[in-house]
Amino acid sequence: MNQALEALLDLLDLEQIEEDIFRGVSRSALVPRVFGGQVAAQALVAAGRTVPDDSSPSSRLRSNREGPDAHSLHAYFLRPGDPGAPIVYTVDRIRDGRSFTTRRVVAVQHGQPIFHLSASFQTYEDGLEHQAQMPPAADPETLPTAAETLPRHLPREVADRLLETRAAVDLRYVDEPPWATVGQPREPRSQVWFRANGKLADDSLLHVCLATYVSDMTLLDSVLLAHGRGGWAVGDVVGASLDHAMWFHRPFRADEWLLYDQESPSSSGGRGLGQARIWTQDGRLAVTVIQEGVIRVPR
Repeated sequence: MNQALEALLDLLDLEQIEEDIFRGVSRSALVPRVFGGQVAAQALVAAGRTVPDDSSPSSRLRSNREGPDAHSLHAYFLRPGDPGAPIVYTVDRIRDGRSFTTRRVVAVQHGQPIFHLSASFQTYEDGLEHQAQMPPAADPETLPTAAETLPRHLPREVADRLLETRAAVDLRYVDEPPWATVGQPREPRSQVWFRANGKLADDSLLHVCLATYVSDMTLLDSVLLAHGRGGWAVGDVVGASLDHAMWFHRPFRADEWLLYDQESPSSSGGRGLGQARIWTQDGRLAVTVIQEGVIRVPR
């Protein structure tokens, strides 16, 4: 496991300061606010740690976990997070049922809520099953790494900063990213392969939280592509996540290749919508994601 991944796991391994109350810290980001994927992943960790199971580990991120698994989350980003201050996560135990468990999490900084998440967990059961067909995509092992791609298209300082913030994840674009084709509008669709840069423990919550973290990195790329914009990396738009929803359909490992197939059906009113599916390399539909964000052109 590389140091960046170890640091990310430490970031997600929240401190419990009271019953159903947890505290997390932040890592640096490209913009002067807390990365949305970090807050969402930490909130899901906080929710998951209050879900009863048979083993009752003190830290679910470092232990095998039995019992209900996360099957959906719905979240709103309320205020920009301050990366220099801790974030306190308060969990409300909405319901503990025989099949489904529901939690609500509020993230607070400086006495104000910055993020709100509702998450649902389900004990495994058999049922009807079908799925869409996985779209074609190049083999991830044949694609250039971020370290090979970013310096070709971005100023060295910006490329180094992005590489630093994404070092825990091996993320590879199938086609050119938006900041490589500025001024060239194209189909609002983007594909990336990703996996953790190291082996992870066999903890289902950990893999779901890693995917949640990564899901906020590139989802709005498809909106930018439709307008030939390079995004926050080149400064031709400013933006932030507004809300985020995920449905976890089938088990997966975040340390194995996952295809993030993203598209944008609409942008209007200073907002852009991205929707996506995450597939395992062998073609199983693992996750569905939808996000809306503020996307404004600087005047």
